[in-house]
Amino acid sequence: MIRDITIGQYYPANSVIHRLDPRVKIVATLLFLISLFVQKSVLGYLVATLFLAGVIHLSKVPLKFIMKGLKPIMILLLITVAFNLFLNNGGEVLVHFWIFQITEDGLEISVYMAIRLIYLIAGSSIMTFTTTPNALTDGIEKLLRPLNKVKVPVHEVAMMMSIALRFIPILLEETDKIMKAQIARGADLESGNIIQRAKAMIPILVPLFVSAFRRANDLAMAMEARCYRGGEGRTKMKPLVYHSRDRVAYLVTAVYLAVIIVLGRFVPFHIWIF
Repeated sequence: MIRDITIGQYYPANSVIHRLDPRVKIVATLLFLISLFVQKSVLGYLVATLFLAGVIHLSKVPLKFIMKGLKPIMILLLITVAFNLFLNNGGEVLVHFWIFQITEDGLEISVYMAIRLIYLIAGSSIMTFTTTPNALTDGIEKLLRPLNKVKVPVHEVAMMMSIALRFIPILLEETDKIMKAQIARGADLESGNIIQRAKAMIPILVPLFVSAFRRANDLAMAMEARCYRGGEGRTKMKPLVYHSRDRVAYLVTAVYLAVIIVLGRFVPFHIWIF
């Protein structure tokens, strides 16, 4: 399960999406996530599916690698679907057994929520797969730069987000090593009920926290040794500059969002393809 967590990882490839400005990818990702919640029709989700499929194809990131990142959220996905399926009582009753019943509205909402969660994770993953942590930091800092006028430490916020993303795969690798070491020493991490499994995780969490604090201290000392003083007066080795492909990406995203808004406003909610 630890190896299936792909958030924060960068997948190197020579693709159009990789070459886009990080600001474009951040804005496009936010607009895509918003589009998942402003429309409620099958046609809208079909457009979102085509848009996401096109981005995945252009990014040259294997679909298998993206689907691998969905495994850790399967439990959350199943819980969300179950709650929406059994707790929504609107519409015609389709199935009734014991104290549970599945209605037409509950089935629709549960299907839509499952699609939203899957697309949300996949769309967010594409941004991190195709953007290095340094580029992501520069993009966030550029987009939030107007907040400097109200004394918001934009550079420090962007740096913390970048470090957090960079540390995710490192800590996951460290967790995997600790788990293998504990299993080699006879620890049983898979059998028993939930409480027993939670207790078995304590020997893993303690050295993991110790390792995380040690890495954070080493990083702080390295930044001090290199005279790091924040973002004021700093220059960029690779300054961000918009190119024609970035403007085209903005235009495509804007057209996609406009289509989604039109479908969400004028297409009825109860449109099924079966």
